Amino acid sequence: MDADERRRGILETARRTGSVDVGKLAAELGVSKETVRRDLKLLEEHGLVRRTHGGAHPVESAGFETTLAFRTTMHVPEKSRIAAAAAGLLGDAETVYIDEGYTPQLIAAALPRDRPLTVVTSSLSTAGALASAENIAVLLLGGRVRGGTLATVDHWATRMLSGFVIDLAYVGANGISREYGLTTPDPAVSEVKAEVMRVAKRRVFSGVHTKFGAVSFCRFAKVMDFEAIVTDTGLPTSEAHRYALLGPQVIQA
Repeated sequence: MDADERRRGILETARRTGSVDVGKLAAELGVSKETVRRDLKLLEEHGLVRRTHGGAHPVESAGFETTLAFRTTMHVPEKSRIAAAAAGLLGDAETVYIDEGYTPQLIAAALPRDRPLTVVTSSLSTAGALASAENIAVLLLGGRVRGGTLATVDHWATRMLSGFVIDLAYVGANGISREYGLTTPDPAVSEVKAEVMRVAKRRVFSGVHTKFGAVSFCRFAKVMDFEAIVTDTGLPTSEAHRYALLGPQVIQA
């Protein structure tokens, strides 16, 4: 196995399992840990993985996106804390947009049931979970359903959104970067998110620390477009401060 084949194998393993460990890879591939570290460094330089202490995890990109089912297995405690903190920012909003993805789905579950709310969403999972909730009216955007995320996209969804004025939007992304803003791999998804940004009065981003610094193909918003960023304590305090200097309140749950 040459170096290129080894790196492709490492990347495929990271994408299949969600993370890789330097020691395990070295044993499985029959190479030194230092060789694996060099491979991971090169993959990181190409924007394909993000290195962590002792290993790495895959970065979503133009050619790779995890499914909703996979997202429900990763960083669940962190996502639950993020969701609770994000739901606490509801304020007096009466109309709320819930984005596709697992963390937004958890935010939807954390919304109060003691007062009327209208929830607009592109997520079939979120719409189904809230359909019978007391005091919540659910509007599901129409459009083509993406199999991996169970979310609606294309002109049906953006046209429906264009007729709304939404008090608060909970928006997710595949990556958030101080330089490039918020990005996602699929242009159709990006168009829906961009329309949400246009029609929402308030916008909150929620996402785990692994999304920070990651850059995908399609940009739909700037960091300063948000009133708040909600993440977990895995994001270094110094980096959280840098994002806060761009305008939004940064909350680490």
